[in-house]
Amino acid sequence: MTLQNPTTPQKKNVGILIFPEVEVLDFAGPFEVFSRTRLEGGVASRRSEDSAPFEVFTVAKTMDEIQAVGRLRVTPTYSFATVPNIDILVVPGGFGTRPLLEETETLDWIKTVGQQVEQLTSVCTGALLLAKLGFLTDKQATTHWGAWDMLNQIDPSISVQRDQRVVMDGVVTSAGVSAGIDMAFSVVEAFHGKAVADETAHYIEFLRRG
Repeated sequence: MTLQNPTTPQKKNVGILIFPEVEVLDFAGPFEVFSRTRLEGGVASRRSEDSAPFEVFTVAKTMDEIQAVGRLRVTPTYSFATVPNIDILVVPGGFGTRPLLEETETLDWIKTVGQQVEQLTSVCTGALLLAKLGFLTDKQATTHWGAWDMLNQIDPSISVQRDQRVVMDGVVTSAGVSAGIDMAFSVVEAFHGKAVADETAHYIEFLRRG
């Protein structure tokens, strides 16, 4: 079942930032969505990359192993120095975002890449980093419920949407943890249409919210 002409779109590079104490589902949820998306429907299409519209990878400051929340250990695909061009950047959250608010090298990298990408996104408290860098100034945005007030403290001009899982206002932000999956599907739909997003959700057996 062809959902969209698989030979037309050029693959988009989806770079997902990871760092010490990153929330696991914040990065793994979007990774699953983007990496399982196909323009040709069905189970068999997932056995190859032929109709995959996204190339998905993780990136960290260095190639050193990352310890995520819950002590999951992850090796990044690329470092800041080796990462290829990124079209869609995902900035996840977790307890590790707090020290990053004062970590110049990572903030500088997010700022540089965020200004160049086609779509900038965040999950959970990743929004705090985007707010710190001015990406959310005068925009609507959301984050984990436990960080709503902190988001406004960083940038009072942000209109914090406390009743939405995903907010699309130029930058795409999402609420906590599992909401990153909804965010990724919103981006898939924006790039490739509702049929592709819905079929991918069916494949991973995820119930999309209205």
